[in-house]
Amino acid sequence: MSYIDGFVLAVPVANKQAYIDHAAAALPIFKECGATRMVETWAEDVPDGTVTDFRRAVQAKDDEAVVFSWIEYPDRATRDIAMERIMSDPRMEALGEMPFDGARMIFAGFDPILITGDGGAMGYADGFVAPVPLGNKAAYLAWVEKASIVFRESGATRVAENWADRLPPGKLTDFNRAVQAEDGEAIVFSFVEWPSKEARQQGWAKVMADDRMQPDGSEMPFDGKRMIYGGFLPVLDA
Repeated sequence: MSYIDGFVLAVPVANKQAYIDHAAAALPIFKECGATRMVETWAEDVPDGTVTDFRRAVQAKDDEAVVFSWIEYPDRATRDIAMERIMSDPRMEALGEMPFDGARMIFAGFDPILITGDGGAMGYADGFVAPVPLGNKAAYLAWVEKASIVFRESGATRVAENWADRLPPGKLTDFNRAVQAEDGEAIVFSFVEWPSKEARQQGWAKVMADDRMQPDGSEMPFDGKRMIYGGFLPVLDA
């Protein structure tokens, strides 16, 4: 089964090209070590939240943008071996100083629980991070299975839902703090891929109008107020 490393970080707007160049230079190393896909997306539509949001998740400053990214591997074993090789590869050190504050980057490993759609050329992505009670995993999966059908019918090319497997604590912030996770909750890192921003806008209008997405009186299997979400433009997808 595939495995995903998910990342959220804050990058100075002035360093955008330097960040893209840095990621592009690291890409061949990750691919040599077994990664099948590396995606970097730049914040385009990231709303402020009532309780938390993407900017607060990484303590973004006024002159910084949020980056939502992930790396895909064929399985967890390949990922573990890859990380050992990558961390000891001298080419990584040769890349020089990172063009962002690594202390505020949040990252974790995730097991996919739902991936639907073949993807293809991606022109836009919606990213989500949410806390889900461990006891609600089956209910959450049923909820996203239904929603993924609506998204696909509305133009999305791929929907991925990923359940936290490894959540390292951070010094300044981390995925748990990003969504104010409580004891007994897991982190879900998910994304919806669209062929373009226009397709995303049209697709969301269809999703919101679909009867299957209307409230039916049942409770959502997670606290939506602590979910963080936003729209992102891909700057690297290889």
